[in-house]
Amino acid sequence: MNKAVFLDRDGVINDDTGHYYIFKPKHFKLNIDILESVKLLNSNNYKVIVITNQGGISKNEYSHTDVAKVHSKLLDLFINSGGEITDIYYCPHHSNLEACICRKPDSLMIEKAISIHNIDISKSYFIGDNERDFLAGKKAGLKSFKIKTNSSILKLCKQIVKE
Repeated sequence: MNKAVFLDRDGVINDDTGHYYIFKPKHFKLNIDILESVKLLNSNNYKVIVITNQGGISKNEYSHTDVAKVHSKLLDLFINSGGEITDIYYCPHHSNLEACICRKPDSLMIEKAISIHNIDISKSYFIGDNERDFLAGKKAGLKSFKIKTNSSILKLCKQIVKE
């Protein structure tokens, strides 16, 4: 079985200062130390999986195509730095408009990734910047952490690889 670190996108991987939704590649800016953090996890045999709510799709603020363009930039930035994102899961629904079980704080996206990537939850983690991230990780059985939005996760990743 594999071990993994699940990461929220906006506020953990990328800086979302000044933007409620990040849906344009030009607004996608990586947070400090995120490239180094992911490379550290990769070098210690952790799969890194992104789990993100993208409710702006449901609100017609942006489209699946917009999200795909941002994710393409995200993947390119990591590939060009020697880091690897194993997979990305996103929920297009918004809780004000429709009920779903994939949107965090529910855990369907995480559970799907656990199954597809053969993840050992006892050796895996979730890092988010919001209470709903923390709750989704806990619901899926992961050790979960809530960080300050747009802060470095490098110190936390160093702790994880020591365990």
